[in-house]
Amino acid sequence: MKKGENMLWNFRSGNDPLVAAAIHAGHEIRPGLLENLIVDDSTRLREEDPFTDCFAEIASNRITVNVSRFEVDLNRPRDRAVYMKPEDAWGLKIHASGPSVEMMSETLDLYDRFYMEAACFLDDVHSRYGRFALLDFHSYNHRRGGPSADPDDPGLNPDINIGTAWLDHEKWGDLLDTFTRTLTKGVCNGRSLDVRHNVRFRGGHFTRWAVERYGSACFAVAVEIKKIFMDEWNGSLDHRSLEEICNAFKGAISVILEGLR
Repeated sequence: MKKGENMLWNFRSGNDPLVAAAIHAGHEIRPGLLENLIVDDSTRLREEDPFTDCFAEIASNRITVNVSRFEVDLNRPRDRAVYMKPEDAWGLKIHASGPSVEMMSETLDLYDRFYMEAACFLDDVHSRYGRFALLDFHSYNHRRGGPSADPDDPGLNPDINIGTAWLDHEKWGDLLDTFTRTLTKGVCNGRSLDVRHNVRFRGGHFTRWAVERYGSACFAVAVEIKKIFMDEWNGSLDHRSLEEICNAFKGAISVILEGLR
């Protein structure tokens, strides 16, 4: 086990000012909570972000989380980090009974511990480079009608949605535009990637927290990738599509590193 690595999450340090995170990649839930869940495993997997840790591997500095968002959602504020009601989780009833006070306390301790360790990790990157980029990788479903239904309207569902709600556009707007243009040169399934800003998602708590902590020194965006690299209903991976999207990001991160310099 390497430094900064445990069964809950991994922090891996690299040698440049780019950090990639996959905080919804995990599927693990501690036994005490798992016994109280009534949402089935396949539904839970469908609403998680499997394989986004593969996208995070484009960077030498990486944050990947093994804990399921159904235990604690690290991309929401602390007071909403545990799904309590169906409206918290896409209309799904999550628990047979509400988590006990002890379980809630343990879960929120986990939340606090993650953000404490993330702060230490990013503080180190910030101290070494002054300015740095944070790409917060997620994925989203686009076949909500069922496994045999037509995909959702592509006009409303880009291949890659970049959430820029918390970005300092005055400082980083040009770099954002260059990064976006470079990504659109990538190809997946025989066509150019459709990359747009803030169509489906504007960015969650993690990027907001980073910008509030580091200000304009942090180029922080949420990167939501439509699940064109997998079957969102059975969880199977399309290895070729995953590789193609990863290659697009590998080409685009050089633009970010140059912009940071």
